Amino acid sequence: MIETHSGGCLCGAVRYVAQGPAINVRVCHCRLCQRAIGAAFNVRALYAVAKVAIEGEVASAHSSEGLKRGFCPRCGTTIFSMREKLGIMGLTFGSLDQPDDFAPTDHIWVSSKQAWLKLDDGLPQYQEGPPT
Repeated sequence: MIETHSGGCLCGAVRYVAQGPAINVRVCHCRLCQRAIGAAFNVRALYAVAKVAIEGEVASAHSSEGLKRGFCPRCGTTIFSMREKLGIMGLTFGSLDQPDDFAPTDHIWVSSKQAWLKLDDGLPQYQEGPPT
């Protein structure tokens, strides 16, 4: 049986199912994620685009070169960030039905984290993006 993870937006107009385990799970503290999510950081589970089936209308905006963010046009819930050229999509933890199915593996862009936020979970921290 294939492992699946489902999620969707606040109003229920957008739903998705991701197949298999995530490629990785990261907490991003960059200013673009902070603004796009409207929170201190963005936690996301990374998948190959081909492993995610989305139902419902999704609006999108490019927040930076090569990065498209998808959201529900009815309620505004951010569903994903996608790098189309790489074929990968980060599903937002807030949109997952069972976010506890995942655990972050590291923190990226901690150079931009909120000053009041103390990271004491023992996970690796990278000032910018993770090592390639």
